[in-house]
Amino acid sequence: MSSSAALVDIGANLAHDSFDPDRSEVIRRARDAGVDQIIITGSSLASTRKAIELAAADEALYCTAGVHPHHASELDAGHRASLLELARAPGVVAVGECGLDFFRNYSPRPDQETAFRMQLQIAVETGMPVFLHQREAHDRFLAILDEFAADRPPGVAHCFTGGPEEMDAYLERGLYIGVTGWICDERRGHALRDAVARLPLDRVMIETDAPYLLPRDLDPRPKSRRNEPVYLPHILEAVARGMGESPETVAAASTHNARSLFRLGAPSS
Repeated sequence: MSSSAALVDIGANLAHDSFDPDRSEVIRRARDAGVDQIIITGSSLASTRKAIELAAADEALYCTAGVHPHHASELDAGHRASLLELARAPGVVAVGECGLDFFRNYSPRPDQETAFRMQLQIAVETGMPVFLHQREAHDRFLAILDEFAADRPPGVAHCFTGGPEEMDAYLERGLYIGVTGWICDERRGHALRDAVARLPLDRVMIETDAPYLLPRDLDPRPKSRRNEPVYLPHILEAVARGMGESPETVAAASTHNARSLFRLGAPSS
């Protein structure tokens, strides 16, 4: 990818233990590929703390502070103060990953809804954007978002995999759309490709969701099957094709959108 625009991976789970043996090399490879800034996803209180530590050690790393719906049962009223403190830590640029996941239901749905509301309220209190997750819960997700419509900060629908109708509902609510390597999946990516064909440049962001969602059309594919931020340019190419734009245009738009939403400065080098 020959674009002069530096890329921002808005969602990588670099706190995941699969990166423990070679995390510094993963980050180096990403930089060599033009990925100048990475936002590390906080998906539990523990992973958020680790993400904050990682971000503190590298000026090109940032993170979110939140609890994924899978872990919603771990977040009770007694943890609210802790999560609020984490959200205010240096390097944190968004509240989340938060939302609803009725596909897995690893946490009961009422717990998911309670945790989602708690994190939206923290976003309101801090004025931070929200990093959102939704799977098989579109209607309830929108209903809870709309409860906060009057004062909810902007946000991004992280790892969006839906079709045009879902995307339009998010765009109407001022959300950005985060696109992963799901768009490269010839089996499951049809709806997403239909949506991306009408995604405005001023709403697009790109992400890997590493170590998950390794693009299926990578050639050669890594033996580990682990996704990394180094593959963000590959995702960019697929998104650009889907949007009918040049990779350079989409790279510039995605980077601008990410730096605007998350209030990132340009890297110093």
